[in-house]
Amino acid sequence: MCGIAGIIDLEGDRDIDRDALKRMADALAHRGPDGEGFFYDKGVGLAHRRLAVIDVDGGAQPFVDSSGGVLSFNGEIYNFQDLAKDLERDGVRLKTRSDTEVLAEGLSREGPDFIQRLRGMFAFAYWDRAERTLLLARDRLGEKPLYYGQSEDGFFVFASELGAVAASGLFNLEFNVQAVADYFFYGYVPDPKSIYHDIRKLSPAHVMTANRGAPPAPSAYWRPVFAPSNGLSFEAAAEMLRARIDDAVAAQMISDVPLGAFLSGGVDSGGVVAAMAETGAKPVACTIGFAEKTHDERAGAREIAQRFGALHHEHVAGLDAGSLIDRAAAAFGEPFGDVSALPSYLVASLARRHVTVALTGDGGDELFAGYRRYPFFLGEEKLRAAAPLFFRRAVFGPLGALYPKLDWAPRALRAKTTLQAIAASRAEAYAAAVAINLPSQARAMLNPEARAALGDYHPQSVVAEAMAKGNGSCPLAAAQHADLLTWLPGRMLVKVDRTSMAHGLEARPPMLDHRLVEWAGLLPQDFKIKDGERKRILKAALAPRLGEEFVRRRKRGFDMPVSAWFRAAESPLADRLRRSKAWRESGFLDERTVANMLSAHQSGRRDWGQELWTVLMFDAFLRAA
Repeated sequence: MCGIAGIIDLEGDRDIDRDALKRMADALAHRGPDGEGFFYDKGVGLAHRRLAVIDVDGGAQPFVDSSGGVLSFNGEIYNFQDLAKDLERDGVRLKTRSDTEVLAEGLSREGPDFIQRLRGMFAFAYWDRAERTLLLARDRLGEKPLYYGQSEDGFFVFASELGAVAASGLFNLEFNVQAVADYFFYGYVPDPKSIYHDIRKLSPAHVMTANRGAPPAPSAYWRPVFAPSNGLSFEAAAEMLRARIDDAVAAQMISDVPLGAFLSGGVDSGGVVAAMAETGAKPVACTIGFAEKTHDERAGAREIAQRFGALHHEHVAGLDAGSLIDRAAAAFGEPFGDVSALPSYLVASLARRHVTVALTGDGGDELFAGYRRYPFFLGEEKLRAAAPLFFRRAVFGPLGALYPKLDWAPRALRAKTTLQAIAASRAEAYAAAVAINLPSQARAMLNPEARAALGDYHPQSVVAEAMAKGNGSCPLAAAQHADLLTWLPGRMLVKVDRTSMAHGLEARPPMLDHRLVEWAGLLPQDFKIKDGERKRILKAALAPRLGEEFVRRRKRGFDMPVSAWFRAAESPLADRLRRSKAWRESGFLDERTVANMLSAHQSGRRDWGQELWTVLMFDAFLRAA
C-alpha cells in the first residue's frame, strides 16, 4: 500500500517543478512511511511513497521495467504469483518477488488489456517511454483512490489524495458548489467530483491516458452487473458462497508483514475472521466499543474472537473522541460526514499497534442486501407501482410536507419520509434513502446565495444517473447497482482507505473481490432478501461457523452516538459549533438555520444530530484545508 503522485506536461517537454512534486510526495508520507522515490524524464515526473507489504526489500518504486516503462503503484495484486508464472513462460526474467514488477511487465507487454487479468485493489500510473504516454487506472470497485486535474498552463497532475494535488500549488482551489450541495445531501462528495472545481476523481473501473496534444479522457473497462440468472438452489448457493469467501480471504492474506482484521459484532467481519481461521492462522482482531450500549458491539466481537482463537484487542471510545475531529478531517482531504469515520479512525489506530495489514468486512451489505433501507425501498416500490407519479405527487407530496418529523415517537409513527418517498420517483426515493440528511433540510441549511448558484442542479441526479446504468426491471438490482457506483466507493471505501492510511495501515475487504461481486450479482433477489429478512444467503452460508443465534442477532451499526454527544451537558461538540467561524465564513451555510437546529436539538424538540455533525465536519475540513 502506498501513495502515488505525478506531473506530466501536456504541451511539450518542459521541466517538471521538482519542488512541487516533492510537496505532493510529502503530503502522502502517511500512506507510505517506509520509503520515498522519484523518477524524472522530459516533461514527466513521478513520485512514490511506500508502505512495504510484499517483497519488502525488492519492491521499491517508481519501478523501471525491462522495456524502460515506469510504474508508480498503490495497492495489491493478489494473483500476482500466477501472473508471474505466465510472464516467465513468455520469457520474462523477473528480478523481484513483488506484485509491482509483475504489474509493470504485464502492462509493458499487453497495455491496458492486462488490467482485465488483475485480481486486487489498485490505482497506478504507468509511463510508456516509447509512446510517451501515461496510463492511469483505478480498481473495479474503487478501493484505492486517484485524483487528477489539468493546470491552467497545461500540466496534468495526479495523486492518491486530494491534499497532495492541492499541495502542488498548480491549482486555484475554488470550491465546487455542486459538490458542496452533494456533501450536505449524501455526507460525502460522489465520484467523479471533488470539493474543488478543477480537481476530479478517476471513477472506479476506469482508465485514462495522458499525452501531448490529446486531452485526457476516462473510459470504463468493467461494470457491476445485477441480473439474477443463477440456477442454483438456495442451499447449493450458500455452500458455494462460503467457499468463495474462503477463497477471497485466503487470496488476500498474502503478506510479508503482520496481518489481522477489524472485528465488529456483525456477520460480515465475523465471517472474514472465521475464514482466516480456516487457513490455520491465528487472527489478530481489533474492535472499537462505546459506553452507550445502543452502539456497543464488543460482546459479539468477543464471542467471535473466542470461537476462533483470535488475539483480540479492544478500545472504548467516549465523548473525548471528538478531540480527533481535526485529525480525521485532515485525513479525508475533503468534507466527510459519516459518523462512523471517528470509530474507523480509532480502530485503524488500534490495529496499527499490532499489524500492518487488516482485513475488513466491507461489501457484505451492498452485495447481499444488508441495509435496512432495502426492504423499506422495496415496500415503497409496491406502493409507487399502484398509482401514476402525477397522482402520487399531488396526494402524498403535501402529506409528506405537512407530517411532522416525530424523532421522539415509535418508529411506526415516523411516516414523514415514507410519505415523501411514495410521492417521488424510484430514483428520487432511493437518493433520499441513502442521503445522510433529510433532502429538504440539506437544502435549507444552504444560504440563499449558494442555492441560487446551484440553479436547477439537484444532488438526487447522482443516484438517478447510477440507477439508469443498471438493470431497470428489478428495484433491488437497481438500488444495489447505484450503491456500487456511488455509496460504496464514495462513502464506505473512502472511510476505510483514509482512516487506515492515516496510520500507515493497509485495509483489505475480501467481500469485494471482483469475482465474488460478479457471482453475487447473478443471485435471485429472494436469496438476498425475503419477507423483510436481509442477507439471507450470507447468513445461511456463515451460520455453520458463526452459529444461528449469532447470525440472527440484530446489528447495531458502526457509528457514534453523536445525537447524545451534542445534547451532553457542556458538550464540546456543541460548543465548538457555536464558537467556530470557519463554517460561518465559508459562504455556503445559513447561520440562523444551523443555530435554530442546534437549539432545537439540545432542547430535545428535534433530533438534528446527524445534520449538525455534517456542519461540524465541514467546519473541520475548512480549518484543515
